[in-house]
Amino acid sequence: MTDLKTKYSDLAERSEEDLQKQLVQYKKELFNIRFQRTIEGFADTSRFKKLRINIARIKTILTNKKKAGKKSA
Repeated sequence: MTDLKTKYSDLAERSEEDLQKQLVQYKKELFNIRFQRTIEGFADTSRFKKLRINIARIKTILTNKKKAGKKSA
C-alpha cells in the first residue's frame, strides 16, 4: 500500500516521469480496491476516496507542467 498523505506541493516538485509512475501505481491500487469492494465487501472506503483524490492531483500537476512547457517553448 502507498502513502496517501501526499501534498500537492510535494507532488509538484517531482519529475514528470516520477509522477507517471506514481499515477500508474495509484490506478493499479484503485483497480484492486474495486475488486475487493465487490467481492469481499471492502471495509476501508476512505482509502478509495483518497486514491481518487491523489490521482486527480497528479493529473492536474501533469497537465500544468505540460502547459508550462508549451509556453516556454
